[in-house]
Amino acid sequence: MSAQPPPRSPREGGPRRPSGHRARAGGSARPVPRTRPTGSTPPADPTPTRPLPRTPGPSPDQPGPASGARPDAYSRGTSPAPGRPPHQGIDDGGPPPGGPARTRSSRRRSRTARPLRLGATLVALALVIVLAWGTGLTIWSNSRIDHVPALSGAADTPGTTYLIAGSDRRDGEAVDEDGTTGARADTMMLLHKAPGGNSYLISLPRDTLVEIPGYGGYKLNAAYAFGGAPLLVETVEEFTGLTVDHYVEIGFDGVSDVVGSVGHVNLCIDQDVDDEKSGLVMTEGCHDVGGEQALAFVRARYFDPTADLGRQQRQQQFVGALMERATSPSVMLNPVAQVRLAGAGSGALTTSEGTGIIDVGRMALTARGAMNAGSTPTIPIEDPQYRTEHSGVAILTDDEDIAAFFAAVGEGSAETSAT
Repeated sequence: MSAQPPPRSPREGGPRRPSGHRARAGGSARPVPRTRPTGSTPPADPTPTRPLPRTPGPSPDQPGPASGARPDAYSRGTSPAPGRPPHQGIDDGGPPPGGPARTRSSRRRSRTARPLRLGATLVALALVIVLAWGTGLTIWSNSRIDHVPALSGAADTPGTTYLIAGSDRRDGEAVDEDGTTGARADTMMLLHKAPGGNSYLISLPRDTLVEIPGYGGYKLNAAYAFGGAPLLVETVEEFTGLTVDHYVEIGFDGVSDVVGSVGHVNLCIDQDVDDEKSGLVMTEGCHDVGGEQALAFVRARYFDPTADLGRQQRQQQFVGALMERATSPSVMLNPVAQVRLAGAGSGALTTSEGTGIIDVGRMALTARGAMNAGSTPTIPIEDPQYRTEHSGVAILTDDEDIAAFFAAVGEGSAETSAT
């Protein structure tokens, strides 16, 4: 009798089982438990794991989670549910591993940095607008200034010297025709900024007897009539010993227009005046006056017994009043007033070649500083009523006194006196 093959596993395709097996069809093999040898020592109990920390529940006086809220075992400050491993991938809002701690103060600084950046941007934008406005106004003003070849080309002397001339040209509407022909320098001032910083504003009386190159002895204002700005500059340089760096001329109409552009100037007088020749009508005291009366104020001299000397003091007062008004906040911070002043001033000016509106601005600031410091000395005079053969009454000076006076002015050591 041939041997029978072992029966197949109840699972199709399973291995054949040896005969005499006890597995039930459709069952599974189970491991047989091992028996511990007699006398052996049972293994020690495994080390218990450390329980995870748990946060205390809400106290009776603290409200718990809202009704119906889903408990979150992985939210910040809570422990995972018992039997579940701690989750490693959920961000609890803390700093990243190895990174700097993120604190509330740093977040506060980041919030406050935004308005600071916005403020800095607005300030930068305002500066750009101001610079663009100033540049445009400067270019426009420079284009309106007339230039003449007034400088002599003499060797420079220390410091910066401006010659300011008020011309009595009758080519506008500010002065009525009175039979005067040509033009004369009605007002002359020498403004000098010494190397040491001291500044001086000195009136040069138009009736001062001087030597005019190529013409001989005449009154100072005749130099302009003979040869215009170049001859006037050369005459002043020989008289003072100072080289003129900038020549600035303004006509009668210019004075009226400039005052009109700033509204008014405040001028003071010590007597009632009704001068027919100049048109000045003022009562004793200080008054805000417009362009017409301001022009009459700087021209008038016949009502004053001191004649030219009294007029030069009024002219210096006018310059100081105009500088005070032009640099006041109501003008400097008003774009419309700035345009009016720049237009009236530049349109009325005639300057030496190379002298622009920036130089005129420096001149104005220097003149204001000299006026505020009382640095307005008067030239030494030997005889204020000197009679000449052909020029009438003139102002006579001594050559040595004049040389010493302007030497002190040049080096910044001249004595000052308030006006």
